[in-house]
Amino acid sequence: MKPIATTCSVFTKFWNLPIPELAATLNRIGVDGAELPVRDGYPVNLENVVRTLPEAAKIFADHGQRIISVAPPIGPIPPELVEACAWAGVTYIRVMVRVGEAGYLAAEDTACRHFESLISLLEHYGVTIGVQNHCDAFVASAAGLRRIVERFDPKHVAAVYDVGHCGLDGEIPPLAVDLLLSHLLAVNLKNMIRVKKRHDDGDFARWERPVVAGRQGFTPWPDVASALRARGWSGIINLCAE
Repeated sequence: MKPIATTCSVFTKFWNLPIPELAATLNRIGVDGAELPVRDGYPVNLENVVRTLPEAAKIFADHGQRIISVAPPIGPIPPELVEACAWAGVTYIRVMVRVGEAGYLAAEDTACRHFESLISLLEHYGVTIGVQNHCDAFVASAAGLRRIVERFDPKHVAAVYDVGHCGLDGEIPPLAVDLLLSHLLAVNLKNMIRVKKRHDDGDFARWERPVVAGRQGFTPWPDVASALRARGWSGIINLCAE
């Protein structure tokens, strides 16, 4: 079979290392670059991003690596993050849409209005917002993602298909890829299951959702690869921190 043309990154959330050590580690692994958390407690965060993200990108380049994407905290994307991504050569900003007390449709509308407010900046700097699905109180499925991203040019707002979270929602890879293909920028590879918590007899069951090894979760990764290959997709494969 023809291989999928991809760029491979690693989300470094659980590797809170100094930037030179992080870049050297990824170079040893043999991937193309990182998805870098831009959050409190990390070397690059929203308070210092204008200065530190371009500096980090230079260090990565010295190690033969790239910062392919960044993952800020949940919430509005500050304009200075878009600018810093452009200066650092970062392809996309990965975000998720949280559903709050106002409900699902309100969250969807708020997110789309926010993305619309950034279009001129995204166009000017050549940066993309990548919207990822996430289970529980977020836009959780490929179907939900499509309702958002289909309103936009994919060079501005695109989809990040998280196969683990789609698996928890029961969405099989061929359907998820069909839904997102026109806007599919990146695929997050991880796998998850649901495990029943212990509970007293008579109570409703409660479930945990641990991340597991790729072979053990609800979404067969070979099915993901087959669905992508059959549709001629190429893009970014992001190996999640878990």
